[in-house]
Amino acid sequence: MQLADSYGRVATDLRVSLTDRCNLRCTYCMPAEGLAWLPRPEILTDSEVLRLVAIAVTRLGVTEIRLTGGEPTLRPGLVSLVQAITALVPRPEVALTTNGLLLGGSGGLAGALAAAGMDRVNVSLDTLRPDRFGEITRRHRLDDVFAGLEAAARAGFAPVKVNAVLMRGVNDDEAVPLLHWCLDRGYELRFIEQMPLDAQGGWRREQMVTAAEILDRLAAEFTLTPAPGRGNAPAELFTIDAGPGQVGVIASVSAPFCAACDRVRLTADGQVRDCLFARTESDLRTPLRSGADDEEIAARWVRAVRAKRAGHGIDVPGFVQPARPMSAIGG
Repeated sequence: MQLADSYGRVATDLRVSLTDRCNLRCTYCMPAEGLAWLPRPEILTDSEVLRLVAIAVTRLGVTEIRLTGGEPTLRPGLVSLVQAITALVPRPEVALTTNGLLLGGSGGLAGALAAAGMDRVNVSLDTLRPDRFGEITRRHRLDDVFAGLEAAARAGFAPVKVNAVLMRGVNDDEAVPLLHWCLDRGYELRFIEQMPLDAQGGWRREQMVTAAEILDRLAAEFTLTPAPGRGNAPAELFTIDAGPGQVGVIASVSAPFCAACDRVRLTADGQVRDCLFARTESDLRTPLRSGADDEEIAARWVRAVRAKRAGHGIDVPGFVQPARPMSAIGG
């Protein structure tokens, strides 16, 4: 079986949210007081996560697992879960998207995750300025992010990828400084357009810095050459000044790549989402806990993905933001 939709797309990349909780309070994601977190009994256990991932990998053709949140490093037992996933046959690629706070320092997770078989790490970083970091995240922990990035590089993750969201009037003057900073340290930077996934419903298109604007700003400082072979990747890559450095731009809103999408999402409470902007979900937790066998769960998953829409619909009149914010969906 494959996770194929009616438009011929096949999902091979599974994004698994391990928690909706986070240790930052980014203004474009959630309010200062946080959110009403999912009750603990509703969260999939480690064994349930592993079983669903195993079904996806061994029965449904999934080849890549990305662990997300919320903040996935808050999940107890993360290292053991990574070990179990990388032991599956066939072995999937395993990646992590994190804010980096818990990767470095005493007891940091970077080395343990590398030893467990983690293949890749993406760390979110929207600014290099401590004051601005505090304003955006409502926490003064920029040094912890820097330490986490350094720990990830020491642990052998290469390249360490950095995700940045530029916001008009907030940090949109940092496109060039962020790229210089990442190039100097061997990190690979990805700019991501701000998407309508905040819990407050405050996203406005006119406040979003578009991919075209970002590229214009970078082109004033660097020579950018499109890299070949994008495939299903969300980022359009550019070689910088003849290489070897690269930068990526993910134009989720202004130039969506829905026609090539190969992703499917599993929320921390066991719901399948066939699109980041889906308005409906398919429940796998209930049959999982009711004794359904792997074949039945796989069949439910196949049916869920078959109904995927042609696109996310942000530009369609009447677009409605999904009820779950990004922190409760998983990137």
